[in-house]
Amino acid sequence: MFIESLALNNFRNYEEAEIDFSHGINILYGDNAQGKTNILEAIYMLATTKSHRSSKDKEIIRFDNEESHIRAQIIKNDLNHRIDMHLRRNKNKGVAIDMLPIKKSAELFGLLNIIFFSPEDLTIIKDSPSERRRFIDMELCQLNRIYYNNLSTYNKIVNQRNNLLKQISFDNKNLDMLDVWDSQLVDYGIKVIKDRNNFIDMINEIIIDIHKNLTSGKEELSLIYDKNISEDSFATELCLKREVDLRYQSTQIGPHRDDIIFMINGMDAKKYGSQGQQRTVALSLKLAEIELVKRLINDNPILLLDDVMSELDSTRRDALLSSISGIQTIITCTGYDDFIKERISIDMIYKVTQGTLERSGGNV
Repeated sequence: MFIESLALNNFRNYEEAEIDFSHGINILYGDNAQGKTNILEAIYMLATTKSHRSSKDKEIIRFDNEESHIRAQIIKNDLNHRIDMHLRRNKNKGVAIDMLPIKKSAELFGLLNIIFFSPEDLTIIKDSPSERRRFIDMELCQLNRIYYNNLSTYNKIVNQRNNLLKQISFDNKNLDMLDVWDSQLVDYGIKVIKDRNNFIDMINEIIIDIHKNLTSGKEELSLIYDKNISEDSFATELCLKREVDLRYQSTQIGPHRDDIIFMINGMDAKKYGSQGQQRTVALSLKLAEIELVKRLINDNPILLLDDVMSELDSTRRDALLSSISGIQTIITCTGYDDFIKERISIDMIYKVTQGTLERSGGNV
């Protein structure tokens, strides 16, 4: 799986830009706030339909413009594909695959499998549960379109149920309608829980050896899926918690409140791990994610590294770099001297300056 080229029009600080990528290691370097991350954001959107930084498309469209376009040529399973994304300030985005418009976002998932790694990921252990759920959901949605549909439906049901709870606080004549929403909430919630549970099991099979190698055998890492509610008790607990939900006017239980616990030698890394240990856990998680995707799609994902190298010490950096052999990797950084010193084979180098790209080196 490779991205051959990317074209941007009125995207963030890019008026017009076209960039060709090597199948190997690609470097985008330049000062901060020049537009390096914007390129990774565009690729992220082509894979997931959403930005990792903004919830509103209109914030992505270049200032004083009404529309933005992203286009990529990719190769998957030796076949060429084209993805077009059309962002409009006051309308929903449009997406086409091979010039054919798609009706649902789920049709895009899985065409591009990306793994995104940024300095923010290094704090996933300390961050809120929502960030750890986002990690699971981002990967599962790319790997499993059915999961995306189930999760999307579940989230809509939660919102509808919460709206009904608020209405009932003013007029309880709609109280009986809760039974309808509760039944659907349990149905789709159980599907989400099962897929998440399976994902954590698969990660655990891979991450234990990765983390042992990173810590010279001193630490054993495992992930615990901290379910807010189990599949078997969801329906019963939802009924028992109805009065609480009515009081708070929101749904208090369900997979939308799930979490992950990272255990190092049987100890909670969030509570007892040092900052160095937590960063190593985050790196292990990302390396395990790469390996899992390889196994499930029988192909390499595309790796996006957003200024993460400067945040890693030499040992962790070496571990990451040794794992990307054969994987198309796009790296943003403020300079590439460190990479050259480490004797990394860089295939394509671009300098990014105020929304412009200048080819400045590489092997091809």
